[in-house]
Amino acid sequence: MLKEYKSGGTLRWVDLYNPTREEIAKACGDYQLNIPPRDQLEEIEFSSRLQYEDGIFTISVPVTPHKKPGEGEDETSPLGFVLTKDLLVTIRFAHLHTMDAIIARTERRERSSSDIFMIFIEALVDYSADRLEELRAEALKISQRIFHKDMQEWQKNKVAKVNSMLRDTLVEIGDMGERLSHIRDTLLVLQRATPFVTEHGDGWMEPKIKARLKMATADVQSLNDYEVHLTDKLQFLLDADLGFISTEQNDLFKVMTIWSVAGIPPVLLAGIWGMNFHFMPELSWHLGYPLALASIVIATILPLAWFKHRGWW
Repeated sequence: MLKEYKSGGTLRWVDLYNPTREEIAKACGDYQLNIPPRDQLEEIEFSSRLQYEDGIFTISVPVTPHKKPGEGEDETSPLGFVLTKDLLVTIRFAHLHTMDAIIARTERRERSSSDIFMIFIEALVDYSADRLEELRAEALKISQRIFHKDMQEWQKNKVAKVNSMLRDTLVEIGDMGERLSHIRDTLLVLQRATPFVTEHGDGWMEPKIKARLKMATADVQSLNDYEVHLTDKLQFLLDADLGFISTEQNDLFKVMTIWSVAGIPPVLLAGIWGMNFHFMPELSWHLGYPLALASIVIATILPLAWFKHRGWW
């Protein structure tokens, strides 16, 4: 799908949404530009993502629109820019949540191609910031859940519920880490792209655009720093969750060990009195049977009482 947007009666922006190779080839001929296909835009080396030749920028930024539950998994796709002094061509293969706002802002007044390009960059920065804020809120909820003051009581009285919660939390942290890596990919490219455009577009970009590029560079740097902080936070929560799971498993093995040790004395007594010798004085005692049962019970209680006194359970 191809759409053209004019500003002040002049064509300033061409948007290619999920184009085929034939549509890209036709656009190359119509606008006399070298518009890269998707496989070129998906190359990961920065020399391919950021190019400037003969006054034309070719930039590729990986974007990952966050889908709502039930809409499927988040998928990363390239967002390509071919920018000249007079025209901006965007190549995208996914619906951008900010696209309507970008179009509305573009049509608000007359704009140059570089001005429209800056609207895209600022929208990507704002969207990344919003995503980081969402992840921060989710991380805070997980932190409050894991380190709840009643967690110790839950571990004693609701073991199955706590184990299920810890496993679900592990999945949540993994999903958050995946989404955070998508944001990191976008920010890393933007961190290189904004100074790259500032440097090479110095000859024909307006001073206002240069100022906005510098501001975007500072914003991207601050978001990168915050992303590192969130990564450390998620790693801490992951370690804590795994630690609680390990503690639950250790408690289970401890209980099994205590009961197995406590069961040795009564089994020993039962084994002795279960021997088939001809001469066993206890067999002829009138109270032999209740005394044997009482001995077995006492032999079970004493080790458990000792473990309790030592604070082992």
